[in-house]
Amino acid sequence: MKAAYIEKFGGPEVLQYGDLPDPVAGPGEVVVDVHAATVNAADWKFRAGEYARHSNVKFPQIPGRDFSGVVSAVGDGADLKVGDAVFGVLGAGKEGTYCEKVVIPAALVAKKPDGLSHIDAAALALTGLTAINSVEDTLKLQRGETILIQGGAGGVAGFAIQFAKYLGARVITTCSAANVDYVRSLGADQVIDYNAENFTRAVSGCDAVFDTVGGDVAKQSYAVLKPGGRAAFIASGAEAPKPDRSDVTGLRPPVPRSRKAMERIAELYVAGAVKPPEVKLYKLSQAAEAHRLSQARHFRGKLVFQVR
Repeated sequence: MKAAYIEKFGGPEVLQYGDLPDPVAGPGEVVVDVHAATVNAADWKFRAGEYARHSNVKFPQIPGRDFSGVVSAVGDGADLKVGDAVFGVLGAGKEGTYCEKVVIPAALVAKKPDGLSHIDAAALALTGLTAINSVEDTLKLQRGETILIQGGAGGVAGFAIQFAKYLGARVITTCSAANVDYVRSLGADQVIDYNAENFTRAVSGCDAVFDTVGGDVAKQSYAVLKPGGRAAFIASGAEAPKPDRSDVTGLRPPVPRSRKAMERIAELYVAGAVKPPEVKLYKLSQAAEAHRLSQARHFRGKLVFQVR
């Protein structure tokens, strides 16, 4: 199969494109012919060798965590059949979707809604999984509450804006001036241009914060919470930044994988509660270019590999 892969950790230039062996389905697994896969921030962090758990990996390694495609082989005990259109996210700690075929436990994928393209299904997979787990399961956002979502033009944050509105919350978000109309189209009630205004002076008394940016933005996010407020962080490593006040809570969503979670995303799409993000398409052979843009963080929506 064709794949984008690395033979060593490093910058975008270490990404190569070529042939690697096809995967084989074991018991309970399926092989999926990948039609689309996406670029996530986790991918370039993996490529750069930032994850301690990968210190002893054997090369070559294929980046990537989410995908959409068609089942082409079924292992013993798997409850899917050849020809099923599915989408999903690899198991926690697993990489390997920048390629023409992936092997995955059948229990982790869901059937793709007929009206959803493979490109859009891939774009909703890990973004939706992360947003739902962060907003609903971790922050336990309730109807009538106010949430600040940092970095609203990104894939995860864009899904979170729509999902929080679906849950009945008031949504404030941050973005650059170029993306104000985009995040408003997703349902944001108040938008802060982070280049023109400090969010800590523009917002206060929030019930919850969902941070997708990290760094100083994450640390400062506690300032806008009301007493008893909670904040969830996905761009600050394995643990939430420690709050500088004792009356709020910092949380790190676990983002567990499951078919049920994928089916939840599909249900939200079919119900019209969420729409796919804007996408910028790449070929697998353009993986280095896609990583450079992802790492620069100045884009909106999702970067997607059109594999077939």
